Amino acid sequence: MKTKNILFIYLLCSSIFASSGNLGEDLPLFSIVPFIGILFSIAVVPLVAPIFWHRNFGKISAFWAISFLLPFIIWRGFDEAFHQFLHVILLEYIPFILLLLALFTISGGIRLKGYLAGTPKINTLILFIGTALASWMGTTGAAMLLVRPILRSNKNRKNKIHTIIFFIFLVANIGGSLTPLGDPPLFLGFLHGVNFFWTTKALFVPMLVSSLILLIVYFLLDTYYYKRENHSVNEDQYKEPLSIEGKGNFILLVGVIIAVLLSGFWKPEFSGISLHGIHLTIPNTMRDISLVLLTLLSWKFTDLNIRNQNGFTWFPILEVAKLFAGIFITIIPAIAILSAGQNGVMSSVIQLVTDDTGNPVNYMYFWLTGLLSGFLDNAPTYLVFFNIAGSSTPEGMGIADYLTHGIPGTLTAISLGAVFMGAMTYIGNAPNFMVKSIAEENDIPMPSFFGFMLWSILILIPVFMIVSLTMI
Repeated sequence: MKTKNILFIYLLCSSIFASSGNLGEDLPLFSIVPFIGILFSIAVVPLVAPIFWHRNFGKISAFWAISFLLPFIIWRGFDEAFHQFLHVILLEYIPFILLLLALFTISGGIRLKGYLAGTPKINTLILFIGTALASWMGTTGAAMLLVRPILRSNKNRKNKIHTIIFFIFLVANIGGSLTPLGDPPLFLGFLHGVNFFWTTKALFVPMLVSSLILLIVYFLLDTYYYKRENHSVNEDQYKEPLSIEGKGNFILLVGVIIAVLLSGFWKPEFSGISLHGIHLTIPNTMRDISLVLLTLLSWKFTDLNIRNQNGFTWFPILEVAKLFAGIFITIIPAIAILSAGQNGVMSSVIQLVTDDTGNPVNYMYFWLTGLLSGFLDNAPTYLVFFNIAGSSTPEGMGIADYLTHGIPGTLTAISLGAVFMGAMTYIGNAPNFMVKSIAEENDIPMPSFFGFMLWSILILIPVFMIVSLTMI
């Protein structure tokens, strides 16, 4: 009887999904249900059952991943399912999580000593510094370096949730706009041929204007809260000279930057090896090995007391690793369908970014790339629209050359959307979730998934509308 049931399920799935064509063209819309399920779980379960979520979020992530993989195996067979799994794990998830791990561990070994009063001026200054650093040490590196100092400086403040929210907006997202080191989408563009400093020139003005608006709004909001609080304690008595512990980790951060840069510039004669149809290049493999070694060096040679005083724990990176493993696996059909363009079930989405004559509609590229980046991982979303915009590249011309010289406004719109709107949700960019987790470890009751979205809609959407109307 069990055999008959299994056979029935197999035939049912085969009749629903059967096709031998392109994956993205064959996938039905309901194939993204596991992805929607994991997003819904992240949004709702911590709100209605926080203790259950805290103990079982890894199992929930695994459940949704398996709920996609098992039907996919029945439909396309084990070989293709294994190929898709390896592709997303080896080429996307592992490099993604290793870079986060390296930046998390190394920056967690740097401690800014000294008392910083959590005044509006000091808080705004920290946000400004973090925003400036994010493009050069990555949004993850800058966020992990400064999140603990800003938490410590605001320890005695009554109202501090807004500070962490603006920290996510600026340091964990918008600040990473100026170089491929800043945010994974821009790094993907660099690997596909976009000049390293193209993003610096193209995105500088929108990034500067958006950052200044948000810093001004934050300063006014924090000043309002600060004046309503009781500050009877003489804060001068706590002041001590500022200093930095764990300075050797700055050398390791430079090592991370070099490893990432070399993976884009180094073109060896022997390109690499293939594993089950997945091409592993020598530069990327060496980058990942280097990141592991740099992580181990930081852990071994950094005084444990520095990490303890930083409140360093592995929980934030473990939470991100487990949740994003599920997200990366369940996102496979969503990205494949979008990549199929006009031939996929989301063709109506693709039609929105071109006019009747086939020319790109840049403001729609900005909003669609951005809004999808807020809920999908912003790196593959960037790559999908990068390739859609490059589909009309003239013969004999590279996609990157066409986008940067032929239709630079379109690439600017895609880049801004992917980086800026990663701030719309906790899952839009990995540092968002890490900052949230660290803040909650420090007893700050961060908003729920939808609560954070309410903040982002009220604060960010007006800023993005200004960018869309004046700079795209």
